[in-house]
Amino acid sequence: MTPTTDRTTGTDQARRVAWAAFIGSTIEWYDFFLYATAAALVFNAQFFPSADPAVGSIAAFGTLAAGFVSRPLGGLVMGHFGDKYGRKNTLVASLLIMGLCTVAIGLVPNYGSIGVAAPLLLTLLRVIQGIGLGGEWGGAVVMTLEAAPDNRRGLYGAAPQMGVPAGLIAANLAVLGFTAALGEDAFHSWGWRIPFLLSLLLVGVGLYLRLAIEESQVYSELAEPPKKKQKPPVAEVLTHHRRTVLTACLVIVGNSSVAYVFMVYVLSYGKETGRMDSGFLLLSVIAGAVTWLVTTPYWGGLGDRWGLRKLFLVGGVTRVVWALFFLPVIDLGNKPLLLVYMLSMGVVLSMTNASVGVMTSSMFPLRVRYTGSSAAYQLGSLLGGGITPLIAAALLKATGTSTSITLYILAVGLLSLAATRSLARGTVGEGIDRAEQELAPTEH
Repeated sequence: MTPTTDRTTGTDQARRVAWAAFIGSTIEWYDFFLYATAAALVFNAQFFPSADPAVGSIAAFGTLAAGFVSRPLGGLVMGHFGDKYGRKNTLVASLLIMGLCTVAIGLVPNYGSIGVAAPLLLTLLRVIQGIGLGGEWGGAVVMTLEAAPDNRRGLYGAAPQMGVPAGLIAANLAVLGFTAALGEDAFHSWGWRIPFLLSLLLVGVGLYLRLAIEESQVYSELAEPPKKKQKPPVAEVLTHHRRTVLTACLVIVGNSSVAYVFMVYVLSYGKETGRMDSGFLLLSVIAGAVTWLVTTPYWGGLGDRWGLRKLFLVGGVTRVVWALFFLPVIDLGNKPLLLVYMLSMGVVLSMTNASVGVMTSSMFPLRVRYTGSSAAYQLGSLLGGGITPLIAAALLKATGTSTSITLYILAVGLLSLAATRSLARGTVGEGIDRAEQELAPTEH
């Protein structure tokens, strides 16, 4: 039975893999977004006390960016192991790294207890956490892609992408729930640690699901044994696929920058400017993430019919237009209007989020797909999501207006659209079934 036929008929296996990818991805993004939410609301006072709240926020977002800096390294290292030794075990390792680091963050004493050692420990754990997440996205997307039926790759490939809004919802609900139960003062003092410690239970659930799935069959059939001596995956990506990594990175960066302004920076912006209270903003982010979550499968399925590149271009233009009005709407201070706008955000972001995983992963041949797609995604996330909250906080402090932030997001969005347009029609997805690429890798 050929790999293509097996993927077409193995619907049950594809569903199990997609479900495990969704749940595992949700848990890891819960860990990651929980830190981001805490950085926006708590860490400036707990770990970076300063007379100027804006300076504390910039320092807190600096540790957030540190996790993004380590994610490309994690993508290369864990992607290498995923391509060389298998997807399943690497995904289990990434889950353990993320979960245990999240629990450890919940145990770090604050600045008042151990001084400068507190932010140093926090930053170190964030870097290790970033390495773990660096191997998560690529593995989840690649394994789902390789198990999916040929004509449903967009739909099944949307499953791990759904973990992003699901993890965001879970993290923000945890913060809201414990804030309501304990009171804001208690939560900011010590209660913020509880959602981090709960990650240990979630890791147990994720391990159970991931250990139950089978290794990617197409990987097993095409990658072993090698027909001739080949370069290690990392070396091959850095030697033969640099241009592909850069192109995929630029495709990803626009989506990532807007997403992190919506998911993370908006909480700090509302608090700093006094336009909106943090509780309402958290509820609005959750509401937008719900529409993001439920519309992602629709856009994934539409990508199978329209074509992934076309869907991403339409979504990218819509996202740029939407981003132009985001912060100005917050500045109006109109809560019903902001809530409607956040709900619409979910639909807009899911258009590009649903297709970006399959679209960029399929740009790489099988033997280096995990490594190449992980490196591209994590580098794009660093340049988009990792530094955007930090740059936005610095721009607001320097200019005193949200216009500078909006112009920055616009520039990044246009750059991403240009990179997407540079992809030749019909080339997206060409690496999935072409086994000959494994023997003679060439620059895309």
